[in-house]
Amino acid sequence: MIPASEPVHRPPDAKLLFVRRSGFLEHRPRADFVRLLQPADLVIANDAATLPASLSGIHRPSGRSIEVRLAGRRSLDPTQVDRFTAVVFGAGDFRARTEDRAAPPTLNPGDDLELGQLRATVERVLDHPRLVALHFHGTSGEIWAGFAHHGKPVQYAHIPQPLAMFDTWSAIAASPAAFEPPSAGFVLSWATLAALEARGIEFATLTHAAGLSSTGDPRLDARLPLDEPYIIPVATRDAISRVRARNGRIVAVGTTVVRALEDAAWANGQISAGPGLARLKLGPETRLRVVDAILSGTHENGTSHHELLRAFVPRRVLLRMDEQLDAHGYRTHEFGDSVLIERNEPQRSPSGSWAGIFCDVQ
Repeated sequence: MIPASEPVHRPPDAKLLFVRRSGFLEHRPRADFVRLLQPADLVIANDAATLPASLSGIHRPSGRSIEVRLAGRRSLDPTQVDRFTAVVFGAGDFRARTEDRAAPPTLNPGDDLELGQLRATVERVLDHPRLVALHFHGTSGEIWAGFAHHGKPVQYAHIPQPLAMFDTWSAIAASPAAFEPPSAGFVLSWATLAALEARGIEFATLTHAAGLSSTGDPRLDARLPLDEPYIIPVATRDAISRVRARNGRIVAVGTTVVRALEDAAWANGQISAGPGLARLKLGPETRLRVVDAILSGTHENGTSHHELLRAFVPRRVLLRMDEQLDAHGYRTHEFGDSVLIERNEPQRSPSGSWAGIFCDVQ
């Protein structure tokens, strides 16, 4: 796949690989997304706006330059912004590949960090020398102001020009909560929502603190995704109940929506409204309880986003999907092309055992 290098949400040539529940693969224009859904479906998207989560500054004990990337918090309460999990890099910025970034100075509990007008203290070094628990000093208003004035969006080297904050917000962006954009939602526009309504397809949202997609360190990347807070509105819970009652499908826009819904339903299969903290790592052993299909960006093999897709289809289908994405020049990363994957349902073979039945690419 080719990294998308322009921050364009809905390029006219955007592609969509449609993976039907049978395993049949179709190449379509991404503009066909709404036409591939069913009138009884419910589409759920993440309305989190992206935080300016990249903070450059100084490690006071050593005097060395650092970049702090906020990566996790326990709650979406806007008054609780004094404590974050963060990944720390040495000098440099997004123009260097993440895996080539310099290590930070040795970090110890009690170290003070000067991040523009913000001051933060390392409370704990977690189970990696670059992963820390930070305490920001000041009132919540002062901390928010520091983020707004000094922070920048987390960015990677495949986009050569600096991103503006509005480049990272979808059309439905609301509360600032995500550390990286919930970019599957870039496909949505007000025209898309009108088209859904015209076809009798319901639309709802939740808010999920989408985390970092990469740290550049394989051992630290293996920990992703970190615990991520979310909020499911009452209206979304009620919409899910209505759709289930009429045997409709739940279509998640992005991996963050899948993680929030499946975490909320993990105990008993029922969705409760309100806040939660997603701890589940979804993959091939996951039995999905809520989500029937996912609209996602294209993700590279080995990433946590790619691993989550194995909850929808067997590995052999995912490998065929990856082959087709490569062969047809799909663009990857946050401004790339998309896949629409229906959850595979095994069918009974003539021998009486259960097995997926897969068809050829069209």
